[in-house]
Amino acid sequence: MSRVSRRVLAAASFISVSIVLPASAQETVRIRGTVERIDGPVYVVKNRDGAELKLTVTDNPLFVAIVPSTMADIKQGMFVGSSGMMQPDGVQKAIEVHIFPESMRGTGEGHYDWDLLPKSKMTNGNVEHAVTGVDGPVLSVKYKDGEKKLVVTPQTVVVTYEMGKREDIGPGTKIFVAAAKKQPDGTLQTPRITYGRNGEGPAF
Repeated sequence: MSRVSRRVLAAASFISVSIVLPASAQETVRIRGTVERIDGPVYVVKNRDGAELKLTVTDNPLFVAIVPSTMADIKQGMFVGSSGMMQPDGVQKAIEVHIFPESMRGTGEGHYDWDLLPKSKMTNGNVEHAVTGVDGPVLSVKYKDGEKKLVVTPQTVVVTYEMGKREDIGPGTKIFVAAAKKQPDGTLQTPRITYGRNGEGPAF
């Protein structure tokens, strides 16, 4: 197995565990923020709540870039995730949809509370089919315990993943860390940083 393949599989394994953990589980912190500066091995990050966090990475960390995609790239049988808001009719209005590479199939599967916005939900599952709705395409997404319909509006952000590199991350880079572990010295540590390019940020 190639080094790249091992890293992709490692990314899938890590995400499948971390993405479903509540932010408070196992003394972990979920980070959505912007890198302010880099002090040696420490990323100084301004979190979305305004807090300044000091983040380090483990040995052999993974850097994963979020890149733009489109609804046209979503096909029947793909595994996708979506954060969004539930509507009175039981349909989830998608804030964003992320397309998982095949190596990451099964990541965070299910429908559960998410903390992007108050009362937001995350739904990860297999695309059974897509139809045209009044507000936009509607995806039927099936997971092990059920199925949800996701409406994708013109405002919905659609992205996918690709392997990134440490050198991409600098002051101004917007990052997402699913579950950084608190260290005795008050810093946080993670094996993986997801980031946006060209000023964009992870939408979930």
